[in-house]
Amino acid sequence: MKLYVHIPFCHSKCAYCDFYSTPRREWMEAFVDAAVNEWNLRSEGLTEPVDTLYLGGGTPSSLPTATLDRLLKGLRLDHAPLREATIEANPEDVTPEWVSFIREYTPFRRVSMGIQSFSDSELSLIGRRHDSRRAVEAFRSLREGGIDNISCDLIYGLPGQDMESWMRSLSTLIDLRPEHISAYLLSYEQGTRLSAMLQRGKITEADEDLIETMYGHLCKATASAGYRHYEISNFALPGREAIHNSSYWDGSPYIGLGPGAHSWDGHTRSFNPSDLKNYITLNGADTGVREEESRDSLFNDMLITRLRTARGVNIQEITESFGKEIADEFSSQAEPLIKTGMLNVSETGFITIPENHWLTSNSILLELIRV
Repeated sequence: MKLYVHIPFCHSKCAYCDFYSTPRREWMEAFVDAAVNEWNLRSEGLTEPVDTLYLGGGTPSSLPTATLDRLLKGLRLDHAPLREATIEANPEDVTPEWVSFIREYTPFRRVSMGIQSFSDSELSLIGRRHDSRRAVEAFRSLREGGIDNISCDLIYGLPGQDMESWMRSLSTLIDLRPEHISAYLLSYEQGTRLSAMLQRGKITEADEDLIETMYGHLCKATASAGYRHYEISNFALPGREAIHNSSYWDGSPYIGLGPGAHSWDGHTRSFNPSDLKNYITLNGADTGVREEESRDSLFNDMLITRLRTARGVNIQEITESFGKEIADEFSSQAEPLIKTGMLNVSETGFITIPENHWLTSNSILLELIRV
C-alpha cells in the first residue's frame, strides 16, 4: 500500500501553483492531530502494509522538526517494510541541521527538492523564495548530510525564458548529478497569479516552437548524461525511478491523508476537500468524497497514465481488465496511429507513444479514449 500525506502549509504561494496550501502555521499542530486520526480510522482493516511513504504539499519542509517527528510517530511506520520514503523540500528550508534530523530521526532517505530554475530573474517572477546560489547550497547540504537519493524539479516554458537560460538551468542541475530529475512544462492554471498576469497582458506565453526545442534538448541532454526518460516529465539514473510515484501510473492502490489528498482503492477514487479548517474541525474523520467510476473512465485512466510512460500498455492487460470487446476496439483505433509512427509496438507487445511525441500526447490519446 502506498501512503501519501498532503502537508498543506507554505511560507508563500508560488505564482504558478494551484495545489492547496495555506500560510496559517498556527494550525500545524491541529493538522497533525487530524491527519493521525484520519490514518487511525482508515488503516483499520488494511490487509497489506505500507511500503512507500510520500510527504508532499504544500511544503513539508516548512514543518518544524518536532511537529514532523510527532506526525511520523503518529503514523506508526517505524517498523514498516518501506521500500521508499520521500519528503518534498524547498531549498530555503534545507540546512545542515534539517538534513541531520531527516537522516537520524525519520525514515526519509529520498528528498524531492523544487528548484524550478537556476535563473534568479525567473525565480523572482514565479515567486520562489530562494535564489540559484541557495539551491546549489541546499543540494550540497543534502549530499554532505548523507542523502544519496535526490530528486530535483525544473520548469520550462516560463515567461521570458529563452533557450540559453533553459540550457543553463538544465546543465547546472545535471552537473550536480541528482539521481532523479522531474522537468515540467509550465501550465497556466486558473486562479494562479501567473494566469492572471497572462490575462492582463503582463507576461507572454512561450511559443510552441520554443517549447518543442526546449523539450528536445531536455531529452537529449538527460540521455547523454545517463538518465532514462521513463515518464513524460521524469528522468532517472538506472534503478533510481520513483517507486511511489510509479504507483500512480500503474494503477496500484494508494491512500492520501490531509486536505486536498486523493485516494484510490483499485475500484473507487476519493478525495478530501481542500479545506484545512473543516478538516481540523472534523479531526480528519468523514472528509472523503467518493467518485464512482464507470468502466469507460477506468479504461481511459489506464491509457492516459500508462501511455505517458516508457513502459506503455499491452493488449493482454486491457483484455484482462476490460474484456475482449474493448481490447479489440483499442487495437483497431491504435492501428492507424502505429502505421503513422504516432504509436510504437515493442518486441514484447507493449504499445507506447514515442518519446518525440510525448509532448503532444494529448492529441494521440484523444484518438484512443472512450467517450
